Amino acid sequence: MKVEVKKSADYSVARQPIWCPGCGDYGILEALKRALATLSIPNEDVVVVSGIGCSSQLPHFLKTYGIHGIHGRAIPIATGVKLANPKLHVIVVGGDGDGYGIGLNHMIHAARRNVGVTYIVSNNQVYGLTTGQTSPTTLRGVKTKTTPWGSIDEPVNPLTLALAAGATFVARGFSGDVQHLVELFTEAISHKGFALVDVLSPCVTFNKVNTYEWFRARVYKLDNHNAADYLEAYRRALEWPTLSPTGRIPIGLFYRSKKPTYEEEISRL
Repeated sequence: MKVEVKKSADYSVARQPIWCPGCGDYGILEALKRALATLSIPNEDVVVVSGIGCSSQLPHFLKTYGIHGIHGRAIPIATGVKLANPKLHVIVVGGDGDGYGIGLNHMIHAARRNVGVTYIVSNNQVYGLTTGQTSPTTLRGVKTKTTPWGSIDEPVNPLTLALAAGATFVARGFSGDVQHLVELFTEAISHKGFALVDVLSPCVTFNKVNTYEWFRARVYKLDNHNAADYLEAYRRALEWPTLSPTGRIPIGLFYRSKKPTYEEEISRL
């Protein structure tokens, strides 16, 4: 059967996003459409599941099946969809508050089970929808509405958590580099198993610290990195301005491995 060649416009809808001008979520949406087009996946074979938050509105702006779920519960919904029809490409989208706060336990268990879903997290280090409170990834010392004297919490490191939980695909991107995101999303969607892509995605309205300029001065691509080396992936995942003297942030594919997916294991029962 001949595969229809797709364009990113084939995944667009008439409704325009309502994010703030300059929001990093625009880059994520565009990169996801281009990745789906690169793979020429039929629209009806894609299900995008989200939780609650600014980025969780994304299913409304894609011409695919979508489920706008509840706060922190997008992964359980996506797991049910994948188990019901393993042939579908199931993509989960959400923010750092939704995924690394309320929903963190679900990410860990989906990773250890190797559920075949792609998890894209818009990480802006703040709760944007509720107007700027500290989130699980807010850096120490950053002042927000809930930390007026500066956050005293150590930020969550989603990459090391995913690696420790057994995720078989772990990557990080930057919404200011859409083409690089397209490459990461394409690989993640093609991966058999649980794939996490943490996306550094500035909130231009409520986070005046982690701006596009702040990230551009620090991010660098993981060139000549062996993504099959688990210990090296973990070491590179520890690189962060508050944790590493280099003050740099690596982006790219950190780790990839193969093992049976959860849905494959269930089919053998």
